[in-house]
Amino acid sequence: MRLKKKPLFIIGCIGCILVVVGELISIKSASHSGSKTYFANSGKVFGTYYNIRYEADTDLEQAILARLQAFDASLSMFNDTSVISRINRNEDAVTDTLFERMFAEAVEVSELSHGAFDITVAPLVHAWGFGKGKQPTAPIDEVAKRREIDSLLSFTGYDKITLRDHRLIKQDPRTQLDASAIAKGYGCDVVADLLREQGCENFLVDIGGEVVAKGKNDKRQPWRIGIDKPTDDPTGMQQELQDVITTDSIAMATSGNYRQFYYDGGTRRSHTIDPHTGYPIQHRLLSATVTASSCMRADALATASMVLGDEQALQMIEAIADAECYFIIADGDSLNTITSSGWAF
Repeated sequence: MRLKKKPLFIIGCIGCILVVVGELISIKSASHSGSKTYFANSGKVFGTYYNIRYEADTDLEQAILARLQAFDASLSMFNDTSVISRINRNEDAVTDTLFERMFAEAVEVSELSHGAFDITVAPLVHAWGFGKGKQPTAPIDEVAKRREIDSLLSFTGYDKITLRDHRLIKQDPRTQLDASAIAKGYGCDVVADLLREQGCENFLVDIGGEVVAKGKNDKRQPWRIGIDKPTDDPTGMQQELQDVITTDSIAMATSGNYRQFYYDGGTRRSHTIDPHTGYPIQHRLLSATVTASSCMRADALATASMVLGDEQALQMIEAIADAECYFIIADGDSLNTITSSGWAF
């Protein structure tokens, strides 16, 4: 597919690049449109990058940073002092509102997906060399790996944790949480809420490829958002668009296996782990883009979709009133797309 030459926001699962009038967004920039100004702030958070563009009377960068820092202090796996990191170390951590909202949404999506989404997968993710794990330097011993995974499965599962009186209760102290499949979307919601509180009617928030957009861009046109064509490229440098949508209101997240993976001999190991089997997924669904009433919800549903595969995932999305999906699947040597009945872009 030819890349269109008009300026686009390009969404990818990992290493998202935002393009505005043909140039990368700088750390801080502004352009004028009418009586107000469009500001652009960008930086790094949760181990990924954020890019935020909004129309306002004043630069809100410091307020945005404060919200992101509070979010990081609650849910970042890359912050050793965060609430979730302390919970994983079995310290007496008091949960905050940010954590509790995440937990409630995570449990709901776990139930909607029959466990395909599960925030207790951290030990499994690490075991396969993702997250804080180390990728193998020699071929994996399948028998030994099966024993390891079976052991880890004995204390993973969202039904093995509860939240009570602002503390997470574990059935087994070895259980650890990984909110990476829901946190980026939630972070977009948190920043979008701030912008709305400040009276912003036109904005786009992107954190690691998850997006909340509202209103118009600085050209007074709806936001144009590109969906990456899935290509095996761990560097994230090869970006071609599968499709482009135009919108003035959206909360959208994309999950895929074409960025984080490695080859173990002839076996491709992706970063998406099936909580039921404990193994990396292997099926024809390459990319799942989901819209929902919140980006946090879309983020979790996109991950659940990748675990389920296109047929079961489509059934799940069709049964959820506030969600729609756009799936890219491998069909032999070709790429095909599947959308839910309400996908309107």
